[in-house]
Amino acid sequence: MNFSDIFKKSFLDGFTAADINPYTALTAMAISCCVALYIFLVYRIITKKTFYSKSFNISLASICLITSAIILTIQSSIVVSLGMVGALSIVRFRTAVKDPMDLTFLFWAIAAGIICGVGLAEIAFILCIALTVLIVILNALPVAKAPLILVVNTSDFNSENDILDTVKKYTKSYKVKSRNITKTSLDLIIELRTTDSGALVKDIIAHQAVLSASLMSHDGEVTY
Repeated sequence: MNFSDIFKKSFLDGFTAADINPYTALTAMAISCCVALYIFLVYRIITKKTFYSKSFNISLASICLITSAIILTIQSSIVVSLGMVGALSIVRFRTAVKDPMDLTFLFWAIAAGIICGVGLAEIAFILCIALTVLIVILNALPVAKAPLILVVNTSDFNSENDILDTVKKYTKSYKVKSRNITKTSLDLIIELRTTDSGALVKDIIAHQAVLSASLMSHDGEVTY
């Protein structure tokens, strides 16, 4: 037996199978299942006002359990762990993430599975409580009100000043985003913030040259 064989034997003996019996495995999986259900419920509540994907939510809970099972498996042998790393390295995820919050829940599920797999249930519970409190507090913080988009179509290209004078009555700040002028018409797109949108549209449409007026809101990012 040469030095290389001695080194390999001592290296493998240093990573002998952990003391994982069926009871330990069942306990870890039960805790992982509870955490997975908690993540499932939190994701459902947080995304109730946005696009909700039930299949993605189910996958979050499944990922937590699968990760926990993988961690339990790789604790049995260094050879198994290296084989598992090699097998998982060929996996490629190509599904686009629609909401940045989905990444948070995805990493939460993976981290919870790893923590439960190594038997640190207390840390998993603390992580769940801390993340829930953080998400609730940050989600409750007020944000700036999204601007409205006013679209005005007129039959007189000289009517812009009259329209802007009317806009000034209902808002302190506005910005003309687009002007489309022809020899017989004018189309204006104005970004503004107002608390009396109904009266604004009525005053705009009251102009003789105005053919139509639309006031739209959007749920996109807010420009401060």
